[in-house]
Amino acid sequence: MTIAYAKRLDGWRFVLFNIVLGLGHMVVLFGAGSYIALMPHVAGDLGGVRPSFGTWGQTYFMIALALAFPIARWLSGHFGDYRLFIAAFVAYALTSYLCAIAQTVAFFVAVRILLGFAGGITLFIGQSLVLKEYPDHLKLLALAIWGLVTLMPFTISFPIGGVIADELGWRYLFYLNIPFSLAIAGITGALLAGRGFEPNHTRFDVIGFILLALIIGSMQTILNLGNDFDWLESPFLRSMLIVLIAALPCFIIWEFEERYPAFNMHLFAHRNFTIGVIGISAGFLSIQGLLSLLIVQLQVLLGYSSYLAGMVFLPMILLAAPVTVAMQMLPKGLDARLLACLNLLGFAVTFYWLGLFDDPGSFDQLFWPMLLLGFFLGSFFTPLTKLTLHGLSGDRQLRASEEAGFLRVIAGAFGITLQNVVLFRRTPFHQLHLADHFGGRRFASIDVLQGFSSRMEAAGLDKGMITGRLMALIRQHAGILALNDAFLLASYLFLGLAGLVWLAYPTHQPLHPTVTEEIVDMRAEQIMEEL
Repeated sequence: MTIAYAKRLDGWRFVLFNIVLGLGHMVVLFGAGSYIALMPHVAGDLGGVRPSFGTWGQTYFMIALALAFPIARWLSGHFGDYRLFIAAFVAYALTSYLCAIAQTVAFFVAVRILLGFAGGITLFIGQSLVLKEYPDHLKLLALAIWGLVTLMPFTISFPIGGVIADELGWRYLFYLNIPFSLAIAGITGALLAGRGFEPNHTRFDVIGFILLALIIGSMQTILNLGNDFDWLESPFLRSMLIVLIAALPCFIIWEFEERYPAFNMHLFAHRNFTIGVIGISAGFLSIQGLLSLLIVQLQVLLGYSSYLAGMVFLPMILLAAPVTVAMQMLPKGLDARLLACLNLLGFAVTFYWLGLFDDPGSFDQLFWPMLLLGFFLGSFFTPLTKLTLHGLSGDRQLRASEEAGFLRVIAGAFGITLQNVVLFRRTPFHQLHLADHFGGRRFASIDVLQGFSSRMEAAGLDKGMITGRLMALIRQHAGILALNDAFLLASYLFLGLAGLVWLAYPTHQPLHPTVTEEIVDMRAEQIMEEL
């Protein structure tokens, strides 16, 4: 026996509810963003492993975050939104404590996966609760506020995470999650106590979900371990590739015939959805990967403290926040293709600018492009989301929004490791190039290193110390050039995406589906009726 959903909150309860939900969203996203600034500290404390091992905790966290979405949809139909929201935050507090006391990388990664799963449920349910409480004429404002909070992982969470790492220690990031999470669960329970819900006892696609988890998990494992374990020379990674190859066609076939799929493949029959998802996923793959790579390399390569590395990203909030709000207020008649194209071109220019960085001691070379990057980050999601959802309505629009968010988070996890692959591959190339160029092996008349070493030895310095210092400088500048390569490659990718969006249908006109799309939709409906 269920109770009908009660009337919306009003007065101070509505204000408090919004504060609590916003705080809950911030806690999860703040933890995701701040951890990136902490990765060198985590790797050093958990057995002194390589910094690349520290990325496992972030990438698997994001994978679990995304995989929680389809399960959250099913669980909310059985237990209700607010009950699931409260339980998820209690679980988030417990797993945060386990992360804080972890002593090994294996245990830390395992509980970080559980943390991501709990966090993914809170994000999925949180937005649903916000839209239920806001009246129709204020839903646009609710989404604008939600969008502002979503910017946190790329802006203020980096310097705050740096302060926690430098002043308190990385474990306090997780200790601080505990009181906030429990307070959010308690206040939400008090405000919404007695709320009923309309149950939705749909069958959960267990097989589809398991296949999806195998595909994403095996792919992420190959990317995470590839650099350190020589890719397919590792028997374990070869087995992961076999799992990926076997599960992918099984998943596609199964989901096409499933009545309640974990992932609706039929949405890709809509051109705008496919193009929009490619733009969002490929773009976010580059953005998330490059920003994560930059903040780690500022610490490992250039010797920045975690706080100073985080401060590099703070200028982004100056333009990102107002632009995010402004994008929600744009007239509906504007063609999203034009807005998306301009945004993607802006990213291409900004990443090219960052790809010219060549002075380790110059903060100005990073400040201005990061300020501009905030502008384009604030205007990234809205036009591409509008493009993705154009022509869809009702349940299809909800599923399309959910799956676009799911693929975006997965792409972000892939991006973190893919950008590390670029750095790993390009650094030795530039190191050899610099050594050949300045060591006289390319042009016999140019032997800068030998001449400099001779002068330093004549001044009384030890030859071994001189050689070591010169090699360290070559490694540092080789790393900077490899980092530049990653930004330049992303610049070219965004140029391609800017052209791709024009293949979509214009969003300022009603969509007339093609015959193929109509046939696919009718076939999907027939299958559902037969089942």
